[in-house]
Amino acid sequence: MATDSSMFLKQAFEGEYPKLLRLYNDLWKRLQQYSQNIQGKFNASGTTDLYVDLQHMEDDTQDIFIPKKPDYDPEKALKDSLQPYEAAYLSKSLSRLFDPINLVFPPGGRNPPSADELEGIIKTIASELNVAAVDADLTLAVSKNVAKTVQLYGVKSEQLLSTQGDASQVIGPLTEGQRRNVAVVNSLYKLHQSVTKVVSSQSSFPPAAEQTIISALKTVHALMGSAVQPLLTSVGDAIEAIIITMHQEDFSGSLSGSGKPDVPCSLYMKELQGFIARVMSDYFKHFECLDFVFDNTEAIAQRAIELFIRNASLIRPLGEGGKVRLAADFAQMELAVGPFCRRVSDLGKSYRMLRSFRPLLFQTSEHVASSPALGDIIPFSIIIQFLFTRAPAELKSPFQRAEWSHARFSQWLDDHPSEKDRLLLIRGALEAYVQSVRSREGKEFAPVYPIMVQLLQKAMSTVQ
Repeated sequence: MATDSSMFLKQAFEGEYPKLLRLYNDLWKRLQQYSQNIQGKFNASGTTDLYVDLQHMEDDTQDIFIPKKPDYDPEKALKDSLQPYEAAYLSKSLSRLFDPINLVFPPGGRNPPSADELEGIIKTIASELNVAAVDADLTLAVSKNVAKTVQLYGVKSEQLLSTQGDASQVIGPLTEGQRRNVAVVNSLYKLHQSVTKVVSSQSSFPPAAEQTIISALKTVHALMGSAVQPLLTSVGDAIEAIIITMHQEDFSGSLSGSGKPDVPCSLYMKELQGFIARVMSDYFKHFECLDFVFDNTEAIAQRAIELFIRNASLIRPLGEGGKVRLAADFAQMELAVGPFCRRVSDLGKSYRMLRSFRPLLFQTSEHVASSPALGDIIPFSIIIQFLFTRAPAELKSPFQRAEWSHARFSQWLDDHPSEKDRLLLIRGALEAYVQSVRSREGKEFAPVYPIMVQLLQKAMSTVQ
């Protein structure tokens, strides 16, 4: 009634709502204390007459602290009287949070906010949360506004991203679109860091409020990911294109007099090292979020190692000199993917596979088949594929039998990640070889054939 008749009071109650709420909360605490004191004094006196009187009185006027109606919450009833002021306060709070964002993302703008502008937005967020800290429910309501603010920043940033073809080129220096994308990702990263810091600096922050803001920050992180995805895809494709050129080189040569390779590594490996180093310096070093970059580039490094081993296992023919050069390439591969990782050993399984495969190049087929790395670190299908190299031309590799190029076979392997599918394809190649020997009435199979069959049986038993 008071605020209905006075505009001044209405504005004060709405604008200073957190203070009003704090006063209400204090009042409630004092009333509770008062009620407990009365109860305590009465129980201490132990006068029965007084007790009868009080009983009689309680029947007439219910004590609000001992509710008879189970669904009646007196504290909530008291707070509900403030509902109109809370609604008005939250609406104004959202405007205060949204206004600076709408200001720094003008219609038709091309650039993300400056560091100072972003700092202004963060200060507003911190201020709104600090003022709301007087009450857990108000903190949760304001946190929902903060989450909407973070999402708005994300939506406005997404509109600035360049999705044209030049956003994913990896041939020349950074294009204007790529520069803008880098700036947007850096801006989203700073927002993510700053809001996380504000949330962690809040004392006794309700878990539900924290979760609300963290969920909104996850969408920012996801947007950073989708902003760099076109570039990451291009880099991955270019690496695959370079690795597959290893099949244009000759690995069939015998060992030179010195027993050392004539060159420290193959041409494709030199090209790969140069490309990765350039991609890091031309594109990725402009991102300020190092951990985010490494999380993405390490995945590319793992894929590059897997593609390298896949293609190395397909090389035919492979002479003694070729083995030495390929072994050098294995060592150089670690250096090649180095710029993409914090440490190459962080690459986990693919790193262990690279390390375990190299010595197999020089071992006898029997030794290869009994290697402890088999199945655990290196998939059976890769090892059996590698043993085709040691067979006569009549025993065709699965891709040769299907008359596929190396690139097409690599695509088939990507489309069939199941080890069982890959082993079945190998079994088909081995069965075709048996048919071909029988049809020419051959007397014996190649020495490596029984080893391959034995390995295949062992492998099939693990995937059944």
